[in-house]
Amino acid sequence: MTQLSRKGQLALNFPLSDVPDIVSLYYEKEYDPSDPQARVLFGTSGHRGSPVNGTYMHSHIEAISQAIADERKRLGITGPLFLGKDTHALSSAAYYTALRVLTANGVEVVIDSGSTYTPTPVISRQIVRHNLSHPERLADGIIITPSHNPPEDGGFKYNPPHGGPASPDYTRPIEERANALLKGGLKEVKMLTLKEALESPCLHREDFKRAYLDDLSTVIDLRAIAESGLRLLVNAQGGASIAYWEDLQERCHLPVTLMNDRVDGTFFFIPYDYDEHIRMDCMSPYTMQPLIDRVLKEGFDFGIANDPDADRHGVVTSQGLLNSNCYLSSMIDYLLSTREYPAGKVGKTIGASMFMDRVIKAHGREVFETPIGFKWFAKGLFDRELVFGCEESAGASFLDFKGRPFTTDKDGFLAGLIGAELMAKTGLSLDEYYAKLTSRLGQAYYGRADVLITRKQKEAFKNLNESTVRISTLAGCPVTDICDHAKGNHAPIGGIKVVADKCWFSARPSGTENLYKIYYESFVSPEHREQVREEAEALVGRLTGL
Repeated sequence: MTQLSRKGQLALNFPLSDVPDIVSLYYEKEYDPSDPQARVLFGTSGHRGSPVNGTYMHSHIEAISQAIADERKRLGITGPLFLGKDTHALSSAAYYTALRVLTANGVEVVIDSGSTYTPTPVISRQIVRHNLSHPERLADGIIITPSHNPPEDGGFKYNPPHGGPASPDYTRPIEERANALLKGGLKEVKMLTLKEALESPCLHREDFKRAYLDDLSTVIDLRAIAESGLRLLVNAQGGASIAYWEDLQERCHLPVTLMNDRVDGTFFFIPYDYDEHIRMDCMSPYTMQPLIDRVLKEGFDFGIANDPDADRHGVVTSQGLLNSNCYLSSMIDYLLSTREYPAGKVGKTIGASMFMDRVIKAHGREVFETPIGFKWFAKGLFDRELVFGCEESAGASFLDFKGRPFTTDKDGFLAGLIGAELMAKTGLSLDEYYAKLTSRLGQAYYGRADVLITRKQKEAFKNLNESTVRISTLAGCPVTDICDHAKGNHAPIGGIKVVADKCWFSARPSGTENLYKIYYESFVSPEHREQVREEAEALVGRLTGL
């Protein structure tokens, strides 16, 4: 009998992840030095893995925590380290491991005195607030989260003093030191017992939630939303944002109805994604279907979703799931129309729609394009050289009303609430706002796909560069640019981008999976967009041996 596909079906209808077993493996499974895949590896945002395949155990977290303590000392970072975790089952285990190592090294660790879980943007806000006031004693932070990855995964992210994800300048020495510690059998790792760590004079507690929500009105017009009469439906997806949305509802009187407000490490209330894995992806039509159904059935004006660490957003309108590029384009236009920002650039990654370029240039701003990863925007936002930063995978942050940095990491609260403010202040739905935008600047047809490849084929992506990609037209349009480095910060994009007169594509291998991601767009028609994709995939195939 053929097994029925699980994609789109609720996880509770099938055997769920064995959380106790996963946590036991974290503590009991030992690091295998002969396995090259078991090394510490910082991808686009931190180290991720699972004890199931030996890539995320207590040994990894001990090594990374010690490496961070060592690197702080080398860099002269003497302020507090803000520590938070999301609702994945392994996050609590890694949280206490990190706490034992950090306090043993004399690091002044600050944890949340109120909520059990801490969203990524809240740690970013704590760092930014402290460092704006105390530049002589800089702070940094750690967020323990694998983002929207499956229940059996763990993640560990370091945010340096600019408050956002760490760039390779920070992660490379941490990664090298952690792997050296693992190779040496963790003999140089300092650790207290958990009791000693919790009673350590180095451990401090602050109310992160209160501090973040108290400051939120400096960047979002909460009063306009509260008085608008809008009805907002929020899917916390069992993540760290639950208590924050509850407080926004009660304290700020926002018209919010909350769904999936239960924390459970199996994430049983999430539908299986396209590949039949549980994934809390705010862009997936499968994962987002419960929110879509309720918005459409119950007549909500706007639906917002966050992933478990609340750095990403997904939005639903009366027309269904809104493409993140459409929403981000509207967000940019609205903010540049209503805020008195300093003369900074607008950041976007190479995978984001080039329709955004039209929006940005229409406001007389310069586009700052980078490789994939929000880490490329963090310092620019902190220094006010950027007023906005976004990546197509539903992540964004921006300056406050006075042009000051608020968060320098992706902020799912800001990105969701700015849509509600836009609707409250303009009287338009998000679909209507975007339609008006395209009537001025033209229609764009965007697409993104994941293509399965082998490890050897991933290596072959090194052959894609400005000299090897020799084409003069793309889908009948003259090619105007071919690049393997981003135009904004000149960093390597890990693949290639080809820009033509009325279309473009970019392709790069995934940092964690055997696939490559292709982004493509046409300013002609949906049919032309598919022609762009076909020619792009054929070109990549020829050059990588697919």
